[in-house]
Amino acid sequence: MKSNKELIDKLHISHSLTHEEWTALLSTYNEEDRLYAADRARAVTDEIYGKDVFIRGIVEFSNTCNKNCYYCGLRAGNTKLERYRLSIDDIMDCCKDGYEFGFRTFVLQSGEDPYYTTEMICELVKRIKKEFPDCAVTLSIGEKSYEDYKAFKDAGADRYLLRHETANEEHYGKLHPENMSWANRMRCLNDLKSLGFQTGCGVMIGSPEQTIDCLADDMLYMEKLKPEMIGLGPFLPHSDTPFRDKPKGSYEMTLFMISLCRLMLPHALIPATTALGTIKPDGREQGILAGANVIMPNLSPVRVRDKYMLYDNKICTGDASSGCRACIEARVQSVGYNVAITRGDYK
Repeated sequence: MKSNKELIDKLHISHSLTHEEWTALLSTYNEEDRLYAADRARAVTDEIYGKDVFIRGIVEFSNTCNKNCYYCGLRAGNTKLERYRLSIDDIMDCCKDGYEFGFRTFVLQSGEDPYYTTEMICELVKRIKKEFPDCAVTLSIGEKSYEDYKAFKDAGADRYLLRHETANEEHYGKLHPENMSWANRMRCLNDLKSLGFQTGCGVMIGSPEQTIDCLADDMLYMEKLKPEMIGLGPFLPHSDTPFRDKPKGSYEMTLFMISLCRLMLPHALIPATTALGTIKPDGREQGILAGANVIMPNLSPVRVRDKYMLYDNKICTGDASSGCRACIEARVQSVGYNVAITRGDYK
């Protein structure tokens, strides 16, 4: 078997490893390997996207969810959570503020809340595209039918985020109740790709029961799917879920996986996630240095931000949108990059 640096170099050149090579690399890497991969990944990102980091304004418009995922603070079984829903006008106000702050992509995110019908989401997308024609709209609202996804696309939605969470069906069953289907999650992602969405999938690094084999399966799945966006963040427990006592995911492994995804899918849009910034104060900056090129500050009204808690101690819940925007710009510049006032499309 090749050394880890040889495997990283192979990935850099061929954008592919076998399952055996993935398991060998992920099970034996050290800090020197991680930094070596980060150096290669950063060079790849710079070659394709330059020193631009793209910002996306997230509007978390509902924390109501009819799903019961074991890891998520928004799960339907969490009776301690005060639920909220934003009106379409509320969401539009968030986008108006965001546009003034230089955001040219709006990410509309919620729990799986049946209150918002397909017609409502389509109306919202159309309003945003009409008022801000130079902006992209990303939806992150969960599992839907092919017909729903097609309606969103026809209304003007550009991108869709749906973490696959794990490409291993057995592992999926350990993260979700029996009424949730791994096959349906895979169907959703295939539908999104077939409809022409810029499609985002992703993984929680260190989720309960995750093995190195699971991560190898994830990498092979993403190589095949070729998503335009990849979301990678460490698993962080929430105190009101069945996984409240599970350990956090590895910060170092998350950074390593960002670098490896950049080498495997060089053109992907990869965020330095809020979870990275939660687990370490400079986590998002280090994510950029590992090969990420997107940051997603919050545009939600401050009055509801602390109610959208996927995990405990989430950062930036008390900051006004203007403050988040200024903070992100300073953080990005501190590691030698620039915030780009652009849609930041996949190249």
